[in-house]
Amino acid sequence: MIKFFKIIASLEGVSLLALLFFAMPMKYTFDQPIYVKYIGMAHGILFLLYIALAVLLKFEQKWEAKKFAIICLASVIPFGTFYIEKKYL
Repeated sequence: MIKFFKIIASLEGVSLLALLFFAMPMKYTFDQPIYVKYIGMAHGILFLLYIALAVLLKFEQKWEAKKFAIICLASVIPFGTFYIEKKYL
C-alpha cells in the first residue's frame, strides 16, 4: 500500500505543478481555460485519492497525528508531496 501511495503522491505533486505553472498561466495569459478544466479535474481526483490513502495508511501504519497532519498538509503545498515521499515514506 505504501508503494501505491508513493505513486499517487508523485502524480498528485506533478498535477499540482502542472495546474499552477502551466494551466493557470495558459488560462490567464492566453485565454485558454480548457487546460484548467482537464488538469484541474485530474488534480482533484488525485488529491482525493491521496487524502483517502493517507487516512487508510494512518490506521494501517499507526501514524501519529502530527505525521498524518504533515502528510495531508503537504498535498496543498507545491513540491510538498515530493518532500513527504523522501522524508516520511
